Amino acid sequence: MAGDSFFVVIEGIDGAGKTSIARTLTNILRQTLGENVLLTEEPHNESLMGAEIRSALRRERALEPVELAQAFALNRSNHLKSVIECHLQKPQAVVICDRYLLSSLVYQTRDDITMKDIYHINRWARVPDLTIVLKVSAHVAYQRMDERSKSARELFENDLPTRLRKYCAGVELLRRKGQNIITVDGDGELQNVVKDVLDALEDRAPPWLRIQPPLLL
Repeated sequence: MAGDSFFVVIEGIDGAGKTSIARTLTNILRQTLGENVLLTEEPHNESLMGAEIRSALRRERALEPVELAQAFALNRSNHLKSVIECHLQKPQAVVICDRYLLSSLVYQTRDDITMKDIYHINRWARVPDLTIVLKVSAHVAYQRMDERSKSARELFENDLPTRLRKYCAGVELLRRKGQNIITVDGDGELQNVVKDVLDALEDRAPPWLRIQPPLLL
C-alpha cells in the first residue's frame, strides 16, 4: 500500500446510493486534487469480459454461477492492471471504485459456491485502503430502484434482505483478513450521507488528501 496513493471502494446493495455517493465524492476531491482523482466501477465495461458480464446482468446471456464468478475475476484482474494500478502509480493519486471484491462475495455466492470460494478466486486482488459500505434498509433500496427505473430489474436486483445478510457476512470475512471497512448509514438524504462519508474519509485519509467540503450539493 503506497503512502502517496489512496484506493477507496464504495459498496452497498442495489439502491443504496453508492453510485451517487461515488460521483459526488469524486467531484469533491477533485476540488483539491484535480485529475489525480479517478472514478471507476466494476464490472468495468472496457476491461476483459466486461461486455459479457453486463449482458448476463441484463439477462440477455446465460452464464452458469461458476462462469460468472470467473468472468468477474478476469474482469477485475484486467481492470486492476490497466486502470486502477496504473493510476495509483502517480503521486497523490486517488481511485474511487464503485463496487469491488465485497460485491463478488455477496452476489456470486450460491449453495455450491461459498464466500471462501469466491475470495480464493480473487485472492490476488489489491486490497483497498478503505472500503465504505452504505447500509440501507431493503424498503428504502426498493423505493430508490423504483424511482430510478421502471424497466425490468437486473439479475441481482431482487431479494434485497438476503443481500443485506450476505453483506454483513462478507464484511466480517474481509475484516478477518485485515481489510479496513467502515459502514455509513445510507438511508438519509444525499447531503447527510455525503457528510458522514466525508467525516469517515477524513478520519482515515493520508495527510496529503485535503478535503474541501461542498457548499451545495
